Amino acid sequence: MQPLCDPAQDRVVKQVPLPPHRPLDNDLMFPAKNQGKPDWKLIKEHLEREGRIAKKEVIKLVTMANKIFKNEGGLIHLSDPLTVVGDIHGQFYDFLKILDVGGNPEAQKYVFLGDYVDRGPFSIEVLILLYSLKINYPRTIYMLRGNHECRQLTSFFNFMDECKYKYDQELYDIFMDSFDNLPLACIINNQFIALHGGISPELRNVTDVNLVERFREPPKNGLFCDILWADPVDNDDGICEGQFRINEVRGCSYFYGMEAVSRFLERNKLISVIRAHEAQLEGYKMHRWDGGQDFPMVITIFSAPNYCDVYNNKGAVIKFKNNDLNIQQYNYSQHPYLLPNFMDIFTWSIPFVAEKVTEVLFHIIQPRDGEAMDEIVDEDDIAKFKELVGDQQHKNKDVFLKSKIKFVFRMMQIQKGLRQQSESLVQTKGACPDNRIPKTLLDSIKDSNGAFQTAKMADSINEKRPGLSQ
Repeated sequence: MQPLCDPAQDRVVKQVPLPPHRPLDNDLMFPAKNQGKPDWKLIKEHLEREGRIAKKEVIKLVTMANKIFKNEGGLIHLSDPLTVVGDIHGQFYDFLKILDVGGNPEAQKYVFLGDYVDRGPFSIEVLILLYSLKINYPRTIYMLRGNHECRQLTSFFNFMDECKYKYDQELYDIFMDSFDNLPLACIINNQFIALHGGISPELRNVTDVNLVERFREPPKNGLFCDILWADPVDNDDGICEGQFRINEVRGCSYFYGMEAVSRFLERNKLISVIRAHEAQLEGYKMHRWDGGQDFPMVITIFSAPNYCDVYNNKGAVIKFKNNDLNIQQYNYSQHPYLLPNFMDIFTWSIPFVAEKVTEVLFHIIQPRDGEAMDEIVDEDDIAKFKELVGDQQHKNKDVFLKSKIKFVFRMMQIQKGLRQQSESLVQTKGACPDNRIPKTLLDSIKDSNGAFQTAKMADSINEKRPGLSQ
């Protein structure tokens, strides 16, 4: 398809090609040679160029994928060679890197551990490509459910807004119904269990996963909730009081430690728990709680590099081959710039326009050549100006003009400050849901230049499950 033109040559990220001028045609997207399956390579190229897919074609993709998801069990059994992928969070251009690092989907088996949407601005593109791959390779591409694949979080974060911005409420509801069909966990090589969050007091045997009624919105507690929300304890020895303790960081589910994991693995004759759900500086974390053990009991994998364009972390995937496990890391990829929370250009430009209008006014009434204007007007100047404005006779025209100029100069400085503050908000707003921007997040990013631990700590308020009592 012909791309759009760029006559002004003012594209911010020039490494990304110009977008196509219209959505991908149905005949191209579902060519006859593919026997009704989507041409995922063409779709990938089209989306990479910021192309759009028409709503009816997206619905067709979701409908086709749903038939596959529904016929899969809650617990899937897989064998290597296999690539395990953690959170993606709407970072489509990093997802393309994952497919390069993890292996060609035509020949490589994949299992994705959930959290495909929210936080990033390209969640729909991630889903379209993932669903296209799933339809083409239903026995080698597997998608598990993450805690963000639900109505509660996608309405609190930005996926619902993205659907409404790019399509409408109906398509959002269709995606939500599709998420209800996703499997919950998988067993790899009969030695590892992979899921999004972690184990549960109610998970004694791996087959318990198949007893979960998964075709619904995740509940606030219980095994279904824990599979999506639980976390390992964040300490070096893996000590957890009572094996499981309440997860106050998430506001639901549990923390689990070495004793709980050890008993679960021994009971099910497994080696390790592989999970996602938590950002990691290096893209992964080996939870080596037992110093005498060569292999970690828990492995966390996180595949969204520079999470929220703030964390400055690496992404990583796990590659299994011949029963060996290797971690492959990668850095973030450049992506097209979008205003946070899909803000429109008019709202975004108001501070800039106000500043420039004030500058124009100042230059109209500024002093004569050679006359300095370095005084900063204070409250007395403003009061005096207001008093003079009310004086219809303008008896003291020189004082009046001077006060007016000083007043406009001060307004120009105020407008500049407001515009700079607005730009700072715009840069970080996309990292926070529901337009909520904790001041600590702004300050920490400014002071530490996006250091991982500081950003993670400041952003912890957004890791808590919304709408639940604390």
